[in-house]
Amino acid sequence: AAAAVQAGASVRLISGPVALPTPAAVQRVDVRSARQMRDAVIAAAGSHDIFISAAAVGDYRPHAVATSKLKKSGKPLALELVQNPDILAEVAALPEHPFLVGFAAETDDLERHARDKLERKGLDMIAANRVGESLGFERGENALLLLWPGGREELAMADKDVLAKSLIERVAARHAAVHAKTPKA
Repeated sequence: AAAAVQAGASVRLISGPVALPTPAAVQRVDVRSARQMRDAVIAAAGSHDIFISAAAVGDYRPHAVATSKLKKSGKPLALELVQNPDILAEVAALPEHPFLVGFAAETDDLERHARDKLERKGLDMIAANRVGESLGFERGENALLLLWPGGREELAMADKDVLAKSLIERVAARHAAVHAKTPKA
């Protein structure tokens, strides 16, 4: 969000609970659940040129939430899970959707899994990175593989702030290239 604002974008950040400060000039919408995030994203999707889905909500949620503390009974508990909405896929299915950028955090077969997600969800671009021991999370550096229909680019290991600026530059360039090919009504 900070890199996009620095590049001149008007940014709406829809976020679950995090300890990170909201960058200056960013309009933040706080949500607590995947369904709230879905509703906020769908409501905003039509009024934005670019949608960057920087992180996915959990794939599953509990089917039922206890209203009070569950006491130990000595018996095993079974947890039934249901799928959360696929927010990025829902935005992609809108008749008039923004330029779509997704992320893929993968432990193996990075390019194959990311390319599959790009195509399956109908994205304009995907930023993929390896995760695992000493990779991706809880580090100040990262590397990205950018994929789009008919193209790819690797962004080498760099400080995450530097990488974010490079990513925003590539997103803006791809967005401009796609819209240069789209005839105006």
